[in-house]
Amino acid sequence: MSHQLANGIDNFDRHILDILQESNRTTSDQIAEQVGLSAAAVQRRIKRMREQHIIRADISVVNPKAVGQNISLIVQVTLERERMDLLDSFKKAMSDHKSVQQCYYVTGSADFILLVSAADMEEYEEFTREVFFGNDNVKGFETNVVMDSVKSGLSVPVLLNT
Repeated sequence: MSHQLANGIDNFDRHILDILQESNRTTSDQIAEQVGLSAAAVQRRIKRMREQHIIRADISVVNPKAVGQNISLIVQVTLERERMDLLDSFKKAMSDHKSVQQCYYVTGSADFILLVSAADMEEYEEFTREVFFGNDNVKGFETNVVMDSVKSGLSVPVLLNT
């Protein structure tokens, strides 16, 4: 029997999500065989989870080095003022910038943590001039260059309830 959870997904949905996070190219027939439902039921569930934004995107994950993005940088950014309009402006600028792969508004000593991709340090320097030095509200930033990407992923644990 399938247990319905507060967020509207049950163990079948969780199993489907687990499979899709491994490879979203898995066919409905293959998923159906693994979860014990019909292919049509799997398709309906996937469609519903997309509509409810449980599944946010179906994407291909690209190897950065294969496209000339040779370095990754983790950047802590501190703002001068944390007025809502200035925060929203910074969030939008980071969301719109192609070099920013991830942006987190955080607690602690920094206001934002960014994961930035660049071809080389010269390109990153251009990024800092444009994004940080060109913004009067950026108080400071600290950069960590990634030496080795030990684990990089976007999958979310979707543990099955028993």
